[in-house]
Parts: sequence; structure tokens; C-alpha cells
Amino acid sequence: MLRGIDVSAYQSSSYSTEGLSFVFVKATEGRTYVNPKLSAQTKRARDAGCVVGFYHFLWPGNLTAQAEYFVSKAPEKAGDILAVDWETTGEGTHASNAEKDRFIRKVRELRPNNRVLLYCNRSFWLNVDTTSYAGDGLWIADYVSSGKPRIQAKWRFHQYTDDPLDKNVADFSSKAALREWAEDA
Repeated sequence: MLRGIDVSAYQSSSYSTEGLSFVFVKATEGRTYVNPKLSAQTKRARDAGCVVGFYHFLWPGNLTAQAEYFVSKAPEKAGDILAVDWETTGEGTHASNAEKDRFIRKVRELRPNNRVLLYCNRSFWLNVDTTSYAGDGLWIADYVSSGKPRIQAKWRFHQYTDDPLDKNVADFSSKAALREWAEDA
């Protein structure tokens, strides 16, 4: 299992990259928010030689506009990974299954040279999701032993804790294998 983290504006731009193979950076949310640390956090990951991913926190409605906003703000580089963060918003709502699926397809259409993943927690995957559509792969959050999420579905990334920050593992044999998969979009 490869080790990685995901960061947002809540984390420092000088996070430790020791032992990491990948870093996901929050890029956008809805149609108006951009992570103010996006550039610095991305540079940190790239300088460390990590595979880099970007994620968008999905809100219900305006899926095409959100997808266009996300790809306009997330750096465009072959081999980077894009992800949709599908969970409950601060207002207690969430995008529907159809909206989640349309968003993933639209991002894939707009960025055909990048892998596009679904990020969600175990409860969403088991109790909210009805389509099992995760684009190019599932990034599952389940706070248990790393690499052992309590789901039956095939997953690519597992977020297993948020203490002291979001830590993840990836189901690839090496960083080179992850990089090859990401570049073979």
C-alpha cells in the first residue's frame, strides 16, 4: 500500500511529504470557492515527486457549471487525478446520485487526459449511492485499519483517519504503478 494525504485550506502549505507517494489537494467547492492555498499546496506535492490529485466538493445543482469551474481552477497536467467529494454540505443537503454521476462524466469529458474518481464515505457508499458509479475508481473514507475499508466494492484509495490530518493509502504496488495508472487515462 502506498501512503498519501489530502489537504485543504485547513492545512499548512508546508505539510510534511516524508514517506508520501501521493497528495490530493482541495481545489474548489460549488461554483465560487477556490482553496486559497491551492498553488502552494500543489507545488509542495510536486516538489516532493508525489502523484498529485485535486478534488471538488460537490453541491447539488448546476452540475455543468460546477464541473467547468473545477476544471478551470484545478491545474491541467496529464497524470494528475481529479476527484469529486460527494458528501453532505454545510447546509445538510447533498447532490443526488444522478448529479454525482453527471458531474463525474462531465469532468471526464472536459479533462479526457485525467483519471476522475469518486470520493465518499462508507455510509454514503452503502446507504445513499444507488448507481455504484465511481468514474475511474473509488476513493472511500472509512476510519478503520488502513487498507481495510468495510465495503465489498473495488477501491483505489482509502482514507482511514483524519487525525491529525486526512491520511490515505492507495492500492497500487508502487509509486511507479500509480503514476502509470494515472497517466493512462
